[in-house]
Amino acid sequence: MENEIQNVMVREISMRERLENLTLRMVVGGVGLLPRGAARAVGAGIGALAWRVLGRLRGVGLRNLEMAFPDKTAAEREAILRGVFRSLGWQMGEFCKMRGYTAETASKFIRYDGLEHYLAARAKGKGVLVLTGHLGAWELSSFYHSLMGYPMSLVIRRLDNPLVDEFVNRIRCLHGNRVIHKDDFARGLLTSMHRGETVGILMDTNMTPPQGVFVPYFGVEACTASGLARVALHSGAAVLPGFLVWEAKEQKYVLRFGEELDLRRTGEMARDIVENTALFTATIEAYVRRYPEQWLWVHRRWKTRPEGEEKLYG
Repeated sequence: MENEIQNVMVREISMRERLENLTLRMVVGGVGLLPRGAARAVGAGIGALAWRVLGRLRGVGLRNLEMAFPDKTAAEREAILRGVFRSLGWQMGEFCKMRGYTAETASKFIRYDGLEHYLAARAKGKGVLVLTGHLGAWELSSFYHSLMGYPMSLVIRRLDNPLVDEFVNRIRCLHGNRVIHKDDFARGLLTSMHRGETVGILMDTNMTPPQGVFVPYFGVEACTASGLARVALHSGAAVLPGFLVWEAKEQKYVLRFGEELDLRRTGEMARDIVENTALFTATIEAYVRRYPEQWLWVHRRWKTRPEGEEKLYG
């Protein structure tokens, strides 16, 4: 975290950034004082308000759902999107409470499913790449894993406000997690795999060539980060899906680890990169289809188009 603080000092911080950071700290501190149920209720309320006032994001979400689920009615797609805003609100409430969570308290509302898959992959000693995305409570997933004695590294994009970036990362890393920023992606991942460590990668956002390749996502070509496939093929690390999703029937989060994925290795690197990126994306899609109201539909996932294709967003 010392490097994070040093990075904050590289340039002068604006008054706006200071106010944003102060506001965030006040919100996190205030909501964090509430009982967990109340914190989640506040988050859900903020999510409901966001649904009403953030028309642009609402429009993006409905457009995405129209492409992904053309057979669903408009009412069904709207219900899914309302669930997304509620899920994001819940996650906000959980984030505000995270600093006070212990392994004992968190285990009352979070459980593992498939931890044996993770442990088997880790035991191979070549490192573990956890394939994940903006589904469920992704901020809480790695935090809980570290609480339970399995710290990991997280590949993330730097936040525009360096003070906020430092504050958020400090919470993420309270129990041994580390941050790998995307501008140090390849070197950081290869170093971690060489050490036999675990790295979680959110691999469900829009990219641009050459960092991304086009593979199907819900039947629509999506420009997708190919770095995970490159690192996995070079390092021999295990790749397995991991998502923390809300199970309404249990009223609990479940951290699900799937079985290690069987990577394609034909010997043609360019082909293998595309095919494995398609495999990873199809794996994420399968989870999203199971929990559609918990994925970040408000992100313009299909923004980058293959050459010659028209834009999908207005």
